[in-house]
Amino acid sequence: MHYRTLGDSGVEVSEVGFGAWVVGTDWWGDRSEAEAAEMIQHALDAGITYFDTGDVYGHGRSEELIGDALAEVRDEVTIGTKIGYDFYDNPQAGHGELPKETDPEYLREAFERSLDRLGVEYVDLLQLHNANVDEVTPEVLDLLDDLREEGRVDALGWAMGPSIGWLAEHERAVELGFDAVQTVFNVFEQIPGRHVIDAIRERNADTSVIARVPHSSGLLNEQVRPETELEEGDHRGFRPDAWYETGWEKLETLRFLEREGVSASEANGRQGATGGSDRERTMAQAAIQWLLSHDEVATVTPTFHSAADIDEWAAASDTPPLSPAEVERVEELYRTNFGVDRDDGMDSLRSSVGGRDLDGTGKQYAGR
Repeated sequence: MHYRTLGDSGVEVSEVGFGAWVVGTDWWGDRSEAEAAEMIQHALDAGITYFDTGDVYGHGRSEELIGDALAEVRDEVTIGTKIGYDFYDNPQAGHGELPKETDPEYLREAFERSLDRLGVEYVDLLQLHNANVDEVTPEVLDLLDDLREEGRVDALGWAMGPSIGWLAEHERAVELGFDAVQTVFNVFEQIPGRHVIDAIRERNADTSVIARVPHSSGLLNEQVRPETELEEGDHRGFRPDAWYETGWEKLETLRFLEREGVSASEANGRQGATGGSDRERTMAQAAIQWLLSHDEVATVTPTFHSAADIDEWAAASDTPPLSPAEVERVEELYRTNFGVDRDDGMDSLRSSVGGRDLDGTGKQYAGR
């Protein structure tokens, strides 16, 4: 495992992090608390030191599980959490979005409760969770600065999602000097990540990117095919069938990224084929290495379902980086939509500014 730093905060993160929305909720498959603890320990053993959670995940349960599992190694790991949803006074309706609350008094109270659940005195990274650009007021910024000055937060971030877009938020986060921006970014869905990286480069800013959904909801790790029937409650079910059908066609154009021709199916059937001394690179690992080819990306948070996922994807940090020629070939494929001329059913992006930030993206306005 290799490590990078969030902006100029001095906060170190493993290049592959642990997205803790998989524990404490059943949105990515149900698991017992014992199984969740085993996954976290397995991630530690694989060299993962960055654990990314949020207070709304399982309405606090994810933070509790993370806090319990990391209690004995607190000084050796980096913990990031998120605040900004009021789940205390609002029931969860399926996968629907809860009301957001960015009143400074509420945010401070929510932060205090997060610390209690995590069992810590501070967090390494505190992120605003899906806040619209107009919700991050001077008063909110003052609160975040106060928390950092109090020594209870080392780095500040702005986490974007679950809908894809948030381009105005990317620009504002960079302008304000946030240490980290968390956003959807993968080989197939490049607009959000490219947008924030362009903003960072234009301002010569120190903001780092935390890349979420690096495997494009199961396509780039070859766990979801067009014929795959997702379990009831699986969060990926919002994708239209056309997304997976066209995605699988696109995937075939990327086979050159598999070092020595090792496919995921072959690698899973051969001991030692993922990572290790043979230095081979699977498609899932290549997808992570493509993200890490951007200097602005500090860490990648794939959605682990099993110990086997952790073994393979954590090892991506130590596989051969993509060559300049490979990066350029991916760029050319992206420019030509990977040779696919059919609609993938995902032609709209979210915008909090009426779609004004979508000019030039080729995407329609999907609403706030």
